[in-house]
Amino acid sequence: MAGTNQVPHKIRLGMVGGGQGAFIGEVHRIAARLDNRFELVAGALSSDNQRALASADALGIDSKRSYSDFENMAVREAKLKDGIEACVIVTPNHRHFPVAKAMLAAGIHVICDKPLTSTLADAEALQKLAQDSGLLFAVTYNYSGYPMVREARDLIAADALGEIRLVQVEYPQDWLASNIEAKGQKQATWRTDPAQAGAGGSIGDIGSHAFHLAEFVSGLNCTSLLADLHSFVPGRKLDDNAHVLLRFDNGARGTLWASQVASGHENGLRLRIYGEKAGLEWFQEDPNVLLFKPIAAPLKKLTRGSSGIGANAQFATRLPAGHPEGFLEGFANLYKEFADCVQARRSGTPAPATLLPTLADGVRGVKFIEKVVASSRTGSIWQSLE
Repeated sequence: MAGTNQVPHKIRLGMVGGGQGAFIGEVHRIAARLDNRFELVAGALSSDNQRALASADALGIDSKRSYSDFENMAVREAKLKDGIEACVIVTPNHRHFPVAKAMLAAGIHVICDKPLTSTLADAEALQKLAQDSGLLFAVTYNYSGYPMVREARDLIAADALGEIRLVQVEYPQDWLASNIEAKGQKQATWRTDPAQAGAGGSIGDIGSHAFHLAEFVSGLNCTSLLADLHSFVPGRKLDDNAHVLLRFDNGARGTLWASQVASGHENGLRLRIYGEKAGLEWFQEDPNVLLFKPIAAPLKKLTRGSSGIGANAQFATRLPAGHPEGFLEGFANLYKEFADCVQARRSGTPAPATLLPTLADGVRGVKFIEKVVASSRTGSIWQSLE
C-alpha cells in the first residue's frame, strides 16, 4: 500500500463507445482526467475495427489494447496484470446492458451513462448482477455533481424550506426541432430510434435527468405520475415533447416538462422547489447561482465558492468564487467520488460517504421512463412508481 505521502497510482480506465464523432465520450474523458485520478488505457471505441483503431490512436491508447468487441476486451483486460480496473459505457442505450454485464462478469467496476438500460427488465437484471458481484457501479446523472445543486439539497435537508409542497422541473432544448435524423445526424439518428434509445425519446434522453434532479434535491420520492407524450416532427417514432404530473410521498405535487422541440431553448434545465417557509430556484445555464426565496424576507442569491456555503457544495468546488464552473466540472465531481471509492477498495478502508448516483438511481430512472410511456399510451392514466 502506498505511503501516506505518496500519490496513489491512477485508476486504469477503459471505455466502450465514445469513438470519433461521439459527443458524450469526450465529455467523460475530460471529466475523468480533470482531477488526474484516471488513465485511459484501453477501449472498444467502435464496433468497426478500423474506426476503433483510429479512435484509440487519436487518444494515445496502445493499438494492442484497442478492441472492436467489448466482450473480448472484458475477458482479455481481466487477465492482464495491468488490466483496466473500471470501464465507462458511453454507447447508445440498447448496448448498456450487455456491456455492463460483460464487465461485471470480468470483475471490472462500471461507470455507465444514463439511462441505465433501454428496458426495465434489463435494468433490474443488471442490478442483481452488480449486487452479486460486489463491484462498484455508478450512473452519470451529472447534474447532481454541480455545487449549487448539492447546496440546494442540503438546504432542504436542513428544513430551510419547511415542508415541501411543490416541485417544478423543466428541461427544454430545440436541437430536434426539425427532422435532422433524416439527414444522418449521428446523435439524432440513434436517439430517435426505438431499437437503440428504448421506449422514450425526449423523456428518456433529458426527462430522466430532470426526474433524477427533482428527487435528488427535494429528498422526496415520486409515488405516481400522469403523462402526455407527443412527437411534433412528422414521422418521428419517439416523443420529442413530454408533460408529466408528479405526486410525491409527502403529499407534494410536481410538474416535469422535457422538450427537444422548444424553439429558442439551448439547454434550459431549471428546478424550482417551494416549501411552506421558502422556495429555491436553480438554472443550469447559470449554474453557479442558487436563488433562495424566504417568505417575508429578501431574496438571497447564493453563489458557488462564497462564504457560508455548505460542505457538500465546497467539496464539489474547484475554483474561487467568481470563476465560472459548469458542465465539465459537475461531471468530473462524479468521477472524483468514484475514484475515492476505488481507492478505498484498493486500500481496504471503509467506503467514503458520497452523493454519487448509484445503480438503484439508474433502475429508478428506467422505471420512470417506462411508467411515463405507459401513462401516455393508455390515455394519460396515473401510473404508480412504488
